[in-house]
Amino acid sequence: MSVLTQERRSRTGGSSGTLAWLLVAGIILAALNLRTAVTSVGPVLDQISSGLGMSGVGVGLLTTLPVLIFATVGAVTPALARRTGEHRLLLAALVVLGVGLLVRALVGSAGIFLVSSALALSGGAVGNVLIPTLIKRHFPGRAGTMTTVYTTALAVGTMLAAAATVPIERAADGNWHVALGVWAALAAVAVIPWLALLRSEPERDAGSRDLGTGTLVRSRLAWAVAAYFGTQSMVAYIMFGFLAKILIDGGYTTGQAGLLLGVFTAISIPVSMAVPAVATRFADQRPVVAAFVVFYLVGFLGLWLAPPALAWLSTLLIAIGMGSFPLALTMLALRTRTPEATAALSGFGQSVGYLIAGAGPLLVGVMHEATGGWATSYLLLIAVVLVQLVAGWYAGRDRYLEDERALPR
Repeated sequence: MSVLTQERRSRTGGSSGTLAWLLVAGIILAALNLRTAVTSVGPVLDQISSGLGMSGVGVGLLTTLPVLIFATVGAVTPALARRTGEHRLLLAALVVLGVGLLVRALVGSAGIFLVSSALALSGGAVGNVLIPTLIKRHFPGRAGTMTTVYTTALAVGTMLAAAATVPIERAADGNWHVALGVWAALAAVAVIPWLALLRSEPERDAGSRDLGTGTLVRSRLAWAVAAYFGTQSMVAYIMFGFLAKILIDGGYTTGQAGLLLGVFTAISIPVSMAVPAVATRFADQRPVVAAFVVFYLVGFLGLWLAPPALAWLSTLLIAIGMGSFPLALTMLALRTRTPEATAALSGFGQSVGYLIAGAGPLLVGVMHEATGGWATSYLLLIAVVLVQLVAGWYAGRDRYLEDERALPR
């Protein structure tokens, strides 16, 4: 906690322990909110589209917005952080997120709903990039522990919004506006610790500008991290979008498929708790990368070739394989020496990664419609996982982004 101690002496005058716990609370509350704008919509999408008279194009745009916003806004977040400060920017992002969630819950216009959704997603995109940076800055000696805290809170928030939106809607007599508006209150709570943390805004390092877009584009490590992040995100988007349909086509009832999808999502919580702590114990993360690839491959082959009665086991294996997501977030801190480099790598890796990921559901949808089956989709998933292995094998080695600044221009 050496950074916290320095901040205590130079800025706050309070105890470093108090500041540390305030930061932990702020990171947890922010992480709980980063996916609520995404996962609260899916369970009530039919009600939203019919209630707003949203066209098929509008529904398609709504489901594509998270990838587009995460990629574009994430790319400019490091530059915004240098200008405004990390604490101030995250506070602003949470305010924007909450306002977007509240506005879209109140409106009756499809156009305004899409704009306010984009606003809420923009706040989440900023948080995606900033929180790994804040962990690197404030907890340099406990990056594994704090990444565990972050990814676990992120997984809990993701599952909570997905699981609780429909019960809230039913309790509100079928009013989806109320079901979506509840999540704005959670964002308001997350603002509180960051208001207190404005006084402890960290100093900015002008030298971080050396790690601009040009450096990242020339960096093999940055591209490897981006490819790893993108391929694991692509698998996740495909599975969340199509797993239930795959199970139903295999003979499961809608209720059984929904239950398995819920279990699939819930497994991310214990996995998120374990992966960063394990990964940070070693300088080389390639064995962890390979282990997740094995889980993926066995799971996908099982869904494809094994009897439908064993689909639950294959689903479980794939869910464990999705521990590649907290591993990708952990690599952002492990492959950099400074918070500024973490911000640069986080912005680049997540922006490029989400653009890669966005193509996955579209490809699977087209292939399934063209063939009427899932064989080509399984082949695609296996190919994506093999690319993930190659990218993760390069990104998992003990090296640092700053050491590549000397690459020829």
